[in-house]
Amino acid sequence: MRVSMIQLAVEASESADERRRRAAGAVRSRAGDDLVVLPELWTAGAWAYDRWDQDAEPLDGPTAEAMSAAARHAGTWLHAGSIVERDTDGTLYNTALLFDRDGNLRGHYRKIHRYGFDTGEATLMGGGHDIVTVPADFGVIGLAICYDLRFPELFRGLLDAGAELIAVPAAWPAARLSHWRLLTRTRALEEQVFLTACCATGEHGGMEQGGHSTVADPWGEVLAEAGRDEQVVTADVDMAEVLRIRSALPVLRDRVLGVAPAAGH
Repeated sequence: MRVSMIQLAVEASESADERRRRAAGAVRSRAGDDLVVLPELWTAGAWAYDRWDQDAEPLDGPTAEAMSAAARHAGTWLHAGSIVERDTDGTLYNTALLFDRDGNLRGHYRKIHRYGFDTGEATLMGGGHDIVTVPADFGVIGLAICYDLRFPELFRGLLDAGAELIAVPAAWPAARLSHWRLLTRTRALEEQVFLTACCATGEHGGMEQGGHSTVADPWGEVLAEAGRDEQVVTADVDMAEVLRIRSALPVLRDRVLGVAPAAGH
């Protein structure tokens, strides 16, 4: 299967509507891909806290509408990154959207770990609670977002829920790019999954985003990596490698901590 990540430049000079149109065009151009992934909060900007309230939208809002149509046009599964979701009670969430080849919304994930250390996302948004996986025609997709990469217990939970490929949209700071490159490989290696991590580039809210979107395989090897500019990075992925590697090096069966005890013990 072919996986592509659209590493969008997210700049303060561009409106959410303009970027939405541009992203939809980029997705429509990916006909023939099996999975396309966009970055985190690419409509409003992950660091533009002052725009979140005005650019917030429901799950069936303008971004979902545009991305659904683009996925259907391209005939691809589309992880549409994440949006600033406004719930019916007014709470904002950092929410990932996953569409199938027919443009149906097949899953959404509210970011569990909120970044900010008592500022920004940590105070302006609610936190999710649910681990989310979605069966696709090529395997089971697990959903996580950016800062979640620092919390291995979430990824172990996605593994236990059947994930074979984990998609991670992000707006990771360029100043901590070395952490990004280490954590993306590590999460793929420790769960023996493919990991597609799509990071925005550009600068807004005083933060330069790191780019370097990455596809890593279950050995933790990088199959494809972007640079710093806006671009599309593509990798050919053999999902049979997940089972092969888990069989060749069956470390997951030796887990002790965090494993439910067998009945009668």
